[in-house]
Amino acid sequence: MLVAVLLPFIIAIFIPFLSRWKDKLHTGFFVTIVPVIIFIYFVRFLGTGFEPIVQEYSWIPSLDINMVFHLDGLSLLFVLLISGIGSLVAFYSVFYLHKSEQLGHFYVYFLIFMGSMLGVVLSDNVFALYSFWEFTSLSSFLLIGFWNYKKESRYGALKSMLITVFGGLSLLGALIFMSVLTNTTSIQGMIDQQQLILNNEYFPLILTLLLLGAFTKSAQFPFHIWLPDAMEAPTPVSAYLHSATMVKAGIYLVARYSPMLSANEWFFIIVSTAGIVTLCWGSYMAVRQTDLKGILAFSTISQLGMIMAMLGFGTKVAIFGAVFHILNHATFKGSLFMIAGIVDHEAGTRDIRKLGGLMTFMPITATLAVLASFSMAGVPLPFLNGFYSKELFFDASLHLEAASTGFTGFFMTIVPYLAVFGSIFTFVYSMYFFFGTFRGKAHLEELPKKPHEAPIGMLVSPIILVAGVILIGLFPNVVNEPFIAHAAESVKGMALEEKHLKFWHGIVPPFIMSLAVLVFGTILALSRKVWTPVYRFVPGVLSANKVYDGLVDRVESYSETITKGYMNGSLGRYVRLILAAIIVTTFAFMAITGGFKIDTSNLSQITAPEILVAVTMVIAAIGTALTNNRIAAILILGVVGYGLSMLFVIYRAPDLALTQLIVETVTVALFLLVFYHLPKLRKKDEPVSTKVLNLIISIGFGSLMTMVAISSHSSKLFDSIADYFVKNSYKLGGGDNIVNVILVDFRGLDTLFEIVVLGIAAMAIFGLIRLRKTKGDE
Repeated sequence: MLVAVLLPFIIAIFIPFLSRWKDKLHTGFFVTIVPVIIFIYFVRFLGTGFEPIVQEYSWIPSLDINMVFHLDGLSLLFVLLISGIGSLVAFYSVFYLHKSEQLGHFYVYFLIFMGSMLGVVLSDNVFALYSFWEFTSLSSFLLIGFWNYKKESRYGALKSMLITVFGGLSLLGALIFMSVLTNTTSIQGMIDQQQLILNNEYFPLILTLLLLGAFTKSAQFPFHIWLPDAMEAPTPVSAYLHSATMVKAGIYLVARYSPMLSANEWFFIIVSTAGIVTLCWGSYMAVRQTDLKGILAFSTISQLGMIMAMLGFGTKVAIFGAVFHILNHATFKGSLFMIAGIVDHEAGTRDIRKLGGLMTFMPITATLAVLASFSMAGVPLPFLNGFYSKELFFDASLHLEAASTGFTGFFMTIVPYLAVFGSIFTFVYSMYFFFGTFRGKAHLEELPKKPHEAPIGMLVSPIILVAGVILIGLFPNVVNEPFIAHAAESVKGMALEEKHLKFWHGIVPPFIMSLAVLVFGTILALSRKVWTPVYRFVPGVLSANKVYDGLVDRVESYSETITKGYMNGSLGRYVRLILAAIIVTTFAFMAITGGFKIDTSNLSQITAPEILVAVTMVIAAIGTALTNNRIAAILILGVVGYGLSMLFVIYRAPDLALTQLIVETVTVALFLLVFYHLPKLRKKDEPVSTKVLNLIISIGFGSLMTMVAISSHSSKLFDSIADYFVKNSYKLGGGDNIVNVILVDFRGLDTLFEIVVLGIAAMAIFGLIRLRKTKGDE
């Protein structure tokens, strides 16, 4: 599994080289191979006898942080969606993205996102999960803003980044709390200690932080506002991130921790309420949109709300329906996004007000659209998989198993009505999408180009997904026993009795609810133009986007005001502020930790030579500050460094003395070279207050350095590592010189990176010199 997770990252390294041949062979062909390999590797685990698999790899064992991958029914469902849909999207992008695009960038971001999502759903270690979680936010930011020359793309990318990263930090807080309480970084280990977390006084905070992470990622109300703006991304991104993978990361998080958290009533209240509200609001707002991808964006929000609500219900039927709908939603929504991309690609616009009558020009695309959109609407037909999970949702809403008092009882009473309300508008926007695009009168004069059927390569991926819609609808139990049942058991945390899926259950309440959706949805769809003015009042001028824009603008305004308060261009002020901050924070830390100690034991004797050298250094330091000559100031400052070398010699540290001599010599030489080109030193006429402040800061910083030096000897917060080096330098490093062994062996990587930093700085200086020389020649 480690190879499967790392494979996208490894291949991403080579994409820039492969993209050089994009004029001969589209880079997407190479990329498609990666998710296909991953899909083939994991699909072999399907079967009725599947058992969870755990693989552990050492990462940071000293902190109990290992790379642990846990493959159970839930993670297998997501892995197959990530790799399966990823294969189809990568192949679709070959025909959607022109070779003139920055394909190297696109596919690097694409593969990083794929690997990150695989890491999220497979990681059992919470900190590994969080690392992959933030990689999904970063890579999705780059994918959404791929067309960075468009203002809308930059805006959508920034909004998604701010909201999801805010949720990610909240998630990190919850994970830290739980790992500290349970003394483990394993998700399964935390679930095994369920009562310890549920009974802790910090449980409300843990639940809040965890759900914030999930809700922001899965676009739950009111954090849903980033998803519609993310539609500015290329359609392959929308089909992948916003229908099957990234937006379901929050769903996965809630499902993964459901066995632990669902025992608390507040989990039911918060998750179910958020899900139902998101379902109703998303479906209601979808009908208001005029952009095809905007309709699908709000439809995704509503569908995610439905899944989240079922996870909140927590019953066996609800969990089974949620898991089943995760699969169904990926099939019909992925195909619909691709269909929207085909319409945009072949007709030149996604504005539904300019579209219509495209069935004549695009019969294959229209056929795919009617099947996918009717499945999304939950139309009761036996070959549409969306109906099955929608009916399970209705069944779950009628049989909740929570306390029936107070708000919980009231909420349980209205849930079925809200489920029907949201589903009615789901039916309306589904019909709006299909009939508004493919039926009616064609407006060819308003289209940028004459529409025509898409090339077969662009149709292959949506055809496969729609075939999945039909096959799952006709044979639902083919995916039930070897696939969905295992995932549902992982979420519920216990074995579920086998649930046989079938189309007809008789005239039962869920079917009556479906008929009500069909009847009222048809009425609202036919009379859409009559009642849509209601959007002027609800939401009217109110908008969560305005709240977001206002917060961002205010933060920027306040930040600019505060920054201008101290960033006035004065280098002296900057130095004073930095030194003052160091003085305050360091002294405060020393006071808290008891660092103000003076221990005179185990010290060498101080004799006249040391006192003479020290006095000379003090005089040289004072002289450096008082002299007005640049060369003299540098030379006098060098006396301080050479004096320190003499102290090293006196106290029998020849290695340090030699190092100090070399560093001091090079430093003096460089200073002389640089200061030769700088203006002459001169006294500044500064106010008395500034001089007094400078004096206070100087004395304070000098005192700080003195106390740090004394405290480093006097305060022993940790056992000294010196004995270890003395004992093992020869044994492990093979050298008699302890300092050299430390630098070359024990801290070899540190030394290597220090050399690398110096090399980078040298190259940068060389580049600046060359650049200046070139400009001078011109």
